[in-house]
Amino acid sequence: MKILLIGEYSGLHNSLKDGLQLNGHSVTLLGTGDGFKNYPVDIEVKSTIFEIPFLKFIAKIIDKLLKVSLNDFELGFKAYLKIKTLKDFDIVQLINENSFKTTPWLETILLKKILKNNKNLFLLSCGVDYISVKYALENKFKYSILTPYLNDKLLLKKYRHILKYNSSEFKKLHRYIYKNIKGVISSDLDYHIPLIGEKKYLGMVPNPVNLKKLSYDFVEIEDKVIIFHGINSKNSTKKGNDYFIRAMEIIKKKYKESVEYIEVQDLKYRDYMKSYCNCHIFLDQVYAYDQGYNALEAMAKGKVVFTGAEKEWLEHYGVSEDGIAINALPDVNYLVEKLSILIENPKKIKDISINARKFIEDHHNYDNVANIYESKWLKAINYEK
Repeated sequence: MKILLIGEYSGLHNSLKDGLQLNGHSVTLLGTGDGFKNYPVDIEVKSTIFEIPFLKFIAKIIDKLLKVSLNDFELGFKAYLKIKTLKDFDIVQLINENSFKTTPWLETILLKKILKNNKNLFLLSCGVDYISVKYALENKFKYSILTPYLNDKLLLKKYRHILKYNSSEFKKLHRYIYKNIKGVISSDLDYHIPLIGEKKYLGMVPNPVNLKKLSYDFVEIEDKVIIFHGINSKNSTKKGNDYFIRAMEIIKKKYKESVEYIEVQDLKYRDYMKSYCNCHIFLDQVYAYDQGYNALEAMAKGKVVFTGAEKEWLEHYGVSEDGIAINALPDVNYLVEKLSILIENPKKIKDISINARKFIEDHHNYDNVANIYESKWLKAINYEK
């Protein structure tokens, strides 16, 4: 099949592309590269004009005074020029409901063009969208990436990029997308749970991980347990990074001679991957039920990851608590306790490391996951005929 993937989020579409190509399909990936992470794409659509310092300053003033984003207009215009030639794809999949990263009305124009030139449009629920944000705002999760905001409305500025999905403009875009897609697929439990019962929901497909690019590299523990914490400054509040930082202040004092702590911020993807190669424990995120993409890649490399591993995840995969990943909670004392157990029992670290790699091989291997996507796409298309 000829497949077009639109947008990128943490490398998901890159790995899916690899799996689909391995299975013999022709795949084109269009996107921005996911900001500073700079993931590879076949067709790049980036805002460059208003990244020039003087023009960036002007754009910020216009945005603040008139609530008009010149970056969004540039992205929309560039995307339109690119997609005019993208025709006759068997499958088109959007990374989420804002896959072009522009305004809702421009997204709608771009999608109309895509639909005019191509047959079958699918949506991923990944990264947040109208339904997942609405579900979280209604406090239906025991905690979510919106928990800090729900507890402190003064964080509004930090959450505008998420709360926009609950606006009337994005609700209208959401309805347009759902009217025109063949189906929607979720990438993990944090998106699966809000979608249960939706008419066009095709189910959850685990994130694809290209294991050929991620070798198992457990580092034997000698003098110190190495703990890594990578921070994306824009998302640090919604990820709960502060809980890890406070827990590590205690751990560093408690285990002065037996722990080394590495903390990095806002690295490009390649540099980020190199930065945690030698660690044993990987601190990912607190406000999640399931693992995000960074966590999965770290697990594939044999790291013990503190991430989303809630009881719903344990039950879904039929695995035991603390055997594959450590469920991170918004509780400093809890995190210190879990870290202390591992530091004082290095054998547990190696056991979990082995289990983590095996879990990724069993459930997230990119070629198997690509097969599941293909099956769901074809089933939805044939169902409509």
